[in-house]
Amino acid sequence: MNAKEQYRSRAIKTLCDEFIKYNHIDASYYDKLDVKRGLRNGDGTGVLAGLTLICNVHGYLLNEGERQPIDGELIYRGININDIVNGCVQENRFGYEEVVYLLLFGALPTATQLKHFREIMANFRELPENFIDDIIIKVPARNIMNKLSRSVLALYSYDDEAENNNLEHEIRKALQIISCLPTIMVNSFQIKRRSYDNESMFIHPLIAEESTAESILSTLRPNRQYTPEEAHLLDLCLLLHAEHGGGNNSTFACRVLTSSGTDAYSAYAAAIGSLKGPRHGGANIKVMEMLGYIKEGVHNWNDDEEILAFLRKIMDKEAGDGSGLIYGIGHAVYTKSDPRAVILKKNAMRLAENTEFEPEFKLLEAVERLAPMVYAEKKNDGKVLCANVDLYSGLVYKMLGIPEELFTPLFAVARMAGWAAHRMEEMINGKRIIRPAYKAVAKQQPYLPIDQR
Repeated sequence: MNAKEQYRSRAIKTLCDEFIKYNHIDASYYDKLDVKRGLRNGDGTGVLAGLTLICNVHGYLLNEGERQPIDGELIYRGININDIVNGCVQENRFGYEEVVYLLLFGALPTATQLKHFREIMANFRELPENFIDDIIIKVPARNIMNKLSRSVLALYSYDDEAENNNLEHEIRKALQIISCLPTIMVNSFQIKRRSYDNESMFIHPLIAEESTAESILSTLRPNRQYTPEEAHLLDLCLLLHAEHGGGNNSTFACRVLTSSGTDAYSAYAAAIGSLKGPRHGGANIKVMEMLGYIKEGVHNWNDDEEILAFLRKIMDKEAGDGSGLIYGIGHAVYTKSDPRAVILKKNAMRLAENTEFEPEFKLLEAVERLAPMVYAEKKNDGKVLCANVDLYSGLVYKMLGIPEELFTPLFAVARMAGWAAHRMEEMINGKRIIRPAYKAVAKQQPYLPIDQR
């Protein structure tokens, strides 16, 4: 550290001490003033902030004011996610594009409509001229989520109608970003490999006939080779992550920005920034990081008592990343089960069986089974916990050979469909800027001249 950096470091530490001195709020105020921290009611339910036709996330019943756990349900436009998945599996076809159409327009497409829609998405997959050179190659980034956010903002400069928010232009922007975000993601990763990892990069031309999942695998892999089973599994991941209601953090962020009247690019970039957080989309990477700690700290992966002891250490902040969190367990809405986790687990089990990944899968199964017991011991609050989608999604991506730094970007690629649907719904039906209240608790004080401070 040179002299200038040492000076800055000392200065920042001094300012941090000053900040801490004057910015503590007594925790008792939150209860006294009935503050809905995290926009949550006292029973853990979300504060009702809007209405939607797009998605229902159903995880419990309220029985005389108390939560009654039920198996979770994820419903896109009135259709249960299990029915969508089963329909695509039975007909051996890709479902993500169909789900994008359903979420955006409100109804399942006919075969003719779906064929045309896939052609439109393939056409929008191409990035604007010189975009790869000017925005991706010349400005590489270590973190792909940040690069996605910056690239979406950069698309504004390539759009002559960026500020035109009539329905035609909003649908065009939505379809363009949904379609080209996978291209941005893969190219950004390739440039990151060359710029920071000293590895070869591959910028493959797009193949219009490929589905979104096929295109991701095709452009990501040096030899462009993938099996139908791999492509269908990635398609399933995209389908399951495409939407999750208006109250999740990133979708709400998108709706908040939309309510201000800002442009689509700003709203979508904000949603990506929200999803990056480890309490939201970044949790799938934290699960794999946690799995690494467990693999190192537990000698016998088949010993429940040893795994229990290590999970207790994680919650006591004596192991893991020091946060006290067991990642991949628990959800704001789901209680007995997360339908996405149930579907992914079944597919992960099939893919892991008799492979090098089977021990890791069984270790995650043990975490799913044992973590609720540890929470019950530590918290003793009677809360019913289940595995959430992040517990298995990271391992599925790992088995597909997808690099860890793309786990959360893949989530963003999929969720663009839901964000777009909610942005347009907010524009059409919201009609009011979202502005919750904050109660000021600072005591009044006089202004002091500088020589009296």
